[in-house]
Amino acid sequence: MKKEMSSFDVRAVVGEMASLEGGYMDKVFHSEGVDVLFRINVQGEGKKELFFVDGKWLYLAPERPEGGGMPTSFATFLRKRIYNARVGRTWQVGFDRVVVMELTKGEEEFLLVFEMFAGGNVILVSDGKILNCLLHRTRRDRVTRPGEDFEVPVPRFDPAAADPTAFADAFLGSDTDAVRALAMAVNLGGQYAEEVCFRAGVDKKTPAADVPAEKVAEMHAAVASIVEAVDAGGSPTVYRDGGKIVDFSPVPMEMHSALEAQEMATVSLCVDAFMAERETVRISAAVDPRITRMEKRIQNQMATIEEYEAESGALRAMGDAIYTDYQNADELLNVMFQQSKILTWEKLAEGAMRVPFVTSVDPSKNSVTARLSGVEVPLDYTKSLDANASDLYSAGKDVGEKAKRARDALAESEAQLERLRKGFEKERVLALTRAKPTKQFWFERYKWFITSGGRLAIAGRDARDNDGIVRKHMKDGDVYAHADVHGAPSVILKDGAKASEAELREVCNFAIAQSKAWVSAFADGSAYWVFPDQVSKTPSAGEFVPRGAFIIRGKRNYEYHLPMEMAVAEFEHEKSRKIMCCPTEALAGRSGKYYVIIPGRGKGKTKPGEVARDFDVPEEEISRILPPGDFEITRKVWPPEDGA
Repeated sequence: MKKEMSSFDVRAVVGEMASLEGGYMDKVFHSEGVDVLFRINVQGEGKKELFFVDGKWLYLAPERPEGGGMPTSFATFLRKRIYNARVGRTWQVGFDRVVVMELTKGEEEFLLVFEMFAGGNVILVSDGKILNCLLHRTRRDRVTRPGEDFEVPVPRFDPAAADPTAFADAFLGSDTDAVRALAMAVNLGGQYAEEVCFRAGVDKKTPAADVPAEKVAEMHAAVASIVEAVDAGGSPTVYRDGGKIVDFSPVPMEMHSALEAQEMATVSLCVDAFMAERETVRISAAVDPRITRMEKRIQNQMATIEEYEAESGALRAMGDAIYTDYQNADELLNVMFQQSKILTWEKLAEGAMRVPFVTSVDPSKNSVTARLSGVEVPLDYTKSLDANASDLYSAGKDVGEKAKRARDALAESEAQLERLRKGFEKERVLALTRAKPTKQFWFERYKWFITSGGRLAIAGRDARDNDGIVRKHMKDGDVYAHADVHGAPSVILKDGAKASEAELREVCNFAIAQSKAWVSAFADGSAYWVFPDQVSKTPSAGEFVPRGAFIIRGKRNYEYHLPMEMAVAEFEHEKSRKIMCCPTEALAGRSGKYYVIIPGRGKGKTKPGEVARDFDVPEEEISRILPPGDFEITRKVWPPEDGA
């Protein structure tokens, strides 16, 4: 599996990043590790996500990657310094895996540098000084720390700019084989070194010095051909082996002719597909440390049980041996007891060791060990034979009780392990099947929908939002809509003065459906629309206007008998897949995949999670667009190929 981007991959992605020029930096996300997400607003195209992953991968993510946790001090710093900075030119430093993006904010100019080598780094530079960097490093030839002068890494050989002579000198000057000379001396990297050898028909193991001049020329021509294709947009391709992605490139790779090839629109999409599969592999191979610790505990418990059972069995065997070899045991105990009264410890031990079946004596502990029926048995010669046997049986029983308690603890540990495994497997399945959010747009902080005429309507989620959308977003030429229901949202239809009657009715329908009328399960309702100059926050004498409310002066254009019915539909907005909740009339043939919903009544209500699963998006994305309260589905329109 591919381990990092090649310089050709970087060259291609830099070409794709030209689409960010003229955009404005939005938020920066970074919670841990070396993953940093830059959200950039591009005029007419919405938000674009520039993702720097694991210090090795830089690409435009087609959908918003998941972010979690509190932003780090690095992310907070960047948000303060480059928020709303204008994006300028982006370029690759030579043929290295270093990308520089120009940013301008007021009179201040910045360089945002992405380094994809030696663990990676993101560096913000102004006036030649490092303002901040993701990783602080001190090397022999270069210091990367805030306050230090920024130094671009010393460029390596650039095969994309080298003429035939310079190429040949670099290649033939290497004392390694052909593929290593191309990879290191010519700076192609391993992937393209092998591809160039393949295209030129050169055995990659041939010493570089032994490659004929004409073959060196062919290799240079092959590199020039790849460069030309990459700069022209190439034909980004993902290569699979056994269904798994093993490589991708901005141009077709002749050496991969035996692999399954899948063309992609951009190299960024190739990287995104690779990242998704890499994450799947990571999740599949992940090990829960809690499970590992529990497995180790169980192993220790099993070993302890074996020791207890072995000890208990040995003690019982000793007790049995006393009775099996009763005569020798009884005589030994009697003699030892009598002799211990008249002999010194030394004489007693010396005499006892003359007995053939005695193996050891310790007079200080009144102990003699004898081999009885093939078993070594410790005996206390101050006690009777029965007392010695009883002591051994009792000790064996005590150890057996310990073994039983250990087995009970083992059973509990095994049950806990099973619970952990099931829970972890459930988490793994959820992680592998977790739906990705669709591309996010600025208006999703509010309730929203797109009318049948393609106009944007936004509505406040609460009183504060109602004030905000009127103050920030209502302009001349827009239309304001509202329902005569307490707590109903303010709705702004952008460019509403040019809207059709059908669109104005849709906006009024949206206003009543997103109000408490939905919670009350009305069958229908009414709402009105007015022009911006009729909406005021200034009350008449003696009146009070609470937060989220407005004074409407002049004629209100009412729409009556608006059905309490909405559609949750998949459609395309600005070339991105989105899920929208809107009046059914607003779909106007734009979607062949939607639910029609009405206010929920009793057992017929549906949960947002069910709808989210069908649309393959996170549940929160559905919950945020639905009307308040419960809902139920009355109709489903689904493409036949989706199994409906």
